[in-house]
Amino acid sequence: MDQAISAGKIQNGKLPTSKIWRTSAPTPSAVKNSVYMIRNVLSYALLALAAASVPVRSYGVSCTPQAELNPQDRDAILAAATPLAAAVANQNLDLLRSSLLSAVVGDWDGIKSAAQGAAPHLKGGTLHWRNAYLLDATDLKATSDTQFFCTNSDSSMTVTINLRSLPPGKYTLEIADYDGAPLAGQLAMILGYEGGWKLGGLFAREGALDGHDGVWYWTQAREQAKKNAGWDAWFDYDTARWLLVPVDFLSSPNLEKLNQEQMRLKSSPIDSLPITVKGADGSTDAGKSWKVTGLRLDTTLHVADLALTYDSSGLTDPLASKAEATAVMSGLLKLHPELRSFHGLWAYADKDGKHTYAIELAMHDIP
Repeated sequence: MDQAISAGKIQNGKLPTSKIWRTSAPTPSAVKNSVYMIRNVLSYALLALAAASVPVRSYGVSCTPQAELNPQDRDAILAAATPLAAAVANQNLDLLRSSLLSAVVGDWDGIKSAAQGAAPHLKGGTLHWRNAYLLDATDLKATSDTQFFCTNSDSSMTVTINLRSLPPGKYTLEIADYDGAPLAGQLAMILGYEGGWKLGGLFAREGALDGHDGVWYWTQAREQAKKNAGWDAWFDYDTARWLLVPVDFLSSPNLEKLNQEQMRLKSSPIDSLPITVKGADGSTDAGKSWKVTGLRLDTTLHVADLALTYDSSGLTDPLASKAEATAVMSGLLKLHPELRSFHGLWAYADKDGKHTYAIELAMHDIP
């Protein structure tokens, strides 16, 4: 799933893009596509195929999936969640602020930013509730990393939800689609019970990029894998994962299958980075070389871009910086022309651990 997904959010090899993206500074995508959770209360957890990299307690907790909820609980949750979803879509920030859990009142600025960033994803769509999970952690003895197993009535499917630093209490995860929205927006909210259901965290993400949904990108990934186009397949899998669910702390059998297929690729960026790219022969950059240290999916512009980071020579002149970044992009695409199937490419110049320059170009504008 960062997601723009940056190093540290997903670990233990479960989403290997974290090993690819080795920079420490946040990127524009990591900022614009980030979501806000309860600081030190509810936060991102691992998208797990197996055990998480930190001990996760699941004692005394339970999860009730949507199909098993009694009508009274479901109606009460929707009565709270639906106006909050409308408030996000319509930018009714006053309602959102008045509906916060007491634990996050002091974090309003971050929640406000997340709500404002969600608006483009939902614009032009109609709310449709997709899934709900009632998470009962009232028997926890103290705040802890907590894992919920959400199994349907016939035990044929289990969805796993991992939440970090969760205090005792009752919560619900609500996931919605915005049908008809150009970006097929997805919205997820965590509500906590505090004399009524209150807002604890919200997440928004595209459900489609360049007119294609997650299933389409998954199909593309499989086709590219058959052609041994491992790099293209890798990022098609990343894009599919990004579009299938709006959060990175939920694992399902389908997502596990996607992850396993991705890890079976014979050639992938995770096996190759960092790599050295060279300036084109006959160009002003001939004889120069740069180390590309990271490559990942980037949805900053709500399209399927890729983003690379490279060790820059430290140029400060804007024109020279752009020329260098363009040469690095061109060098990467000469090594892996299959990546031109994506919309565009970002280049982030990195010098002494800090980003000094960034540029985005459509693939057809890169020589």
